[in-house]
Amino acid sequence: MNPRRFWKRRYMLPLGIVLAPLFIALFVYVAGGIVMLLWNWLLPPLFDWPRITLLQGFGLLALCRILFGGFGRGGSGHSKHMTPEERERFRQRMNDRFCGAPPPARENRLDA
Repeated sequence: MNPRRFWKRRYMLPLGIVLAPLFIALFVYVAGGIVMLLWNWLLPPLFDWPRITLLQGFGLLALCRILFGGFGRGGSGHSKHMTPEERERFRQRMNDRFCGAPPPARENRLDA
């Protein structure tokens, strides 16, 4: 076995076990701190709302992530599952709907 590979394997797992919680704690501290500072800078003077703590700032960030979904993955990804024909039909329907063309007649209506 290559000595370099041996040392890499031997120390990577313990290093990951030690560093992962530190990076998580750093993220909680920085992200929660940014939200806390922005909240405490804007909302108490404007609306007379209470000031929040660091953990409340991170909790607010997590709540917004749950409710609104996104740390910036970019797009919802629905068009990835469409074929090119479906994508073109979707674009045409959106263009017809929002650019003033009359809606097409439905072929199978239930209220007939």
